[in-house]
Amino acid sequence: MKTNLYTVSIFLCLIFSACNKNNKDMAVENPPEKTVKDSAKVNGQPCDIKLSAIHFTKAVNGADTLITKEANEKIVFKAGEKSDYFSDPDGKLSNTTAPMLLSQVDNTKPFTLTAKVTPQFTEKGLYNAGVLYIYVNDSFYQKFCFEQDERGNRRIVTVRTMETSDDNNHDIVKQPFVYMKISSDTKTVASYYSLDKKNWQMVRLYKNNYPAQIWMGISTQCPVDKGTQSIFEEIKLEDKSVSDFRLGI
Repeated sequence: MKTNLYTVSIFLCLIFSACNKNNKDMAVENPPEKTVKDSAKVNGQPCDIKLSAIHFTKAVNGADTLITKEANEKIVFKAGEKSDYFSDPDGKLSNTTAPMLLSQVDNTKPFTLTAKVTPQFTEKGLYNAGVLYIYVNDSFYQKFCFEQDERGNRRIVTVRTMETSDDNNHDIVKQPFVYMKISSDTKTVASYYSLDKKNWQMVRLYKNNYPAQIWMGISTQCPVDKGTQSIFEEIKLEDKSVSDFRLGI
């Protein structure tokens, strides 16, 4: 009887060890936090659009063919019919057709993207917007918009997509343009707008859980109407963050 019990014990130990090894092997192959969101993959084409304070090297959805560079590095950025980046939480709508101009960023270092944004708001231009982006791939990004809402208001909007998109409507802005800014110190990401480029209002702040290589850029969207444009001026991408995340300065 003792011999049988000893044999059974050895057998169970061997099975337990084998299971542990298999589990460890699976954990190595499939780390629990490793998902499709962790890789930066842009479905776009190379481009070479240099401004004094930013270099766009990737064009999504033909963005490089939809811009016009004017004096003082002003960019007029057009968008076609029903162009957007958004994935409804209910799964009924997924649209990834908005054009984007992107610049690659080392997310292990601080960064700040700033621009003066003047969208074209029209009577039928529901959700028309000029947009700043943090982009990893089509299921992991943040867009920061100066957008026309359902009542025709000009509104600051943030949308964060992790498989599906949230939708956050912020302040109403009466004037036709705003200054917009996204900044990170590698740990925190925050979005701000200003009416005068002096006093900044924070509208969103969250943990920086993006991978080491990301893309930053600009876009115009036209989810409902037949086309629109936005004007981008004073575009600047810096390798530093704001010093006060509440004040945005």
